[in-house]
Amino acid sequence: MKMKHNAATTIRVSVKTRDRLAEIARKEGRAMTEVLNDAIADYEHKQFWQTLNDQIEETQREDPESWADYLAERELVLGRRPRSRRVAPEWEGLITFPEEKDEANTR
Repeated sequence: MKMKHNAATTIRVSVKTRDRLAEIARKEGRAMTEVLNDAIADYEHKQFWQTLNDQIEETQREDPESWADYLAERELVLGRRPRSRRVAPEWEGLITFPEEKDEANTR
């Protein structure tokens, strides 16, 4: 027997959890089911990125040569990554970051 997509069921949760869920839903003017669905989606999103980060760290640790190849290929396709450090305007030009020194030496 096939269940409908929006069929409902009952789950057991503590009174405290039910009350917390009800309070969030009330504050946001939404149904508790919507709040719960969003919480589950957020959790799955977080788990996806955590798994990806774990896999990246594993590759960096266990196969640094492949990781270096990946970074080189990425740079060829996307170009160099912009500098992520921000400097206060009054310090601009007065600070040289290590990667900038490397670039100056290769010119």
